[in-house]
Amino acid sequence: MLTLYQFPKSRSDSIVWLLEELGVPYETKSVSIRRADGTGERDPANPHPHGKVPALMHDGHLVFETSAIMLYLTDLFPEKGLGPAVGDPMRGEYLSWLAYRTGVIEPAMLMRRLEVKHVYGMMGWAPAEEVEEVLNETLKDRKYILGDTFSAADISVGGAVHYMMLFKIMKETPVLKDYAARITARPAFKKTMERNP
Repeated sequence: MLTLYQFPKSRSDSIVWLLEELGVPYETKSVSIRRADGTGERDPANPHPHGKVPALMHDGHLVFETSAIMLYLTDLFPEKGLGPAVGDPMRGEYLSWLAYRTGVIEPAMLMRRLEVKHVYGMMGWAPAEEVEEVLNETLKDRKYILGDTFSAADISVGGAVHYMMLFKIMKETPVLKDYAARITARPAFKKTMERNP
């Protein structure tokens, strides 16, 4: 059994979205988390080592962190076609984009929001403007992040793009706006949002 530990309107929504795209049985357990405004607390029922979400339990084994859970699930259900398999020429690019959200996009945009100056050589990610350039350049001639095929990388990267433009953290461009509209029109995204009115 797949059990997702989640909190509404958080990063765990990406995993709910992926599970809905996969169309496999799963259950969710809502846990409390510490919030940016200082409210909330670490939930002893949450198996994540830092009390964060998402965390996935599969037959007694823990997987945590968004990119790891996405890779785990797409490898677990290769027949669903939501992630290139080992040996596929697109596998490397897929892995790169899965890591890009939490490793580059989120830190860059958070620094912008907090008005922290980026310092090359000290930070393992690029400045926000450069991240936006890469995303726009990548998506200008592609329907999805890997080309013509929707994948879990679109849930990861595209979900971040959608929310960061919504909250005015990322600059909206025609390319990014069209991309976000395309992926959020999917039935699995709509079903995920219905869970969090």
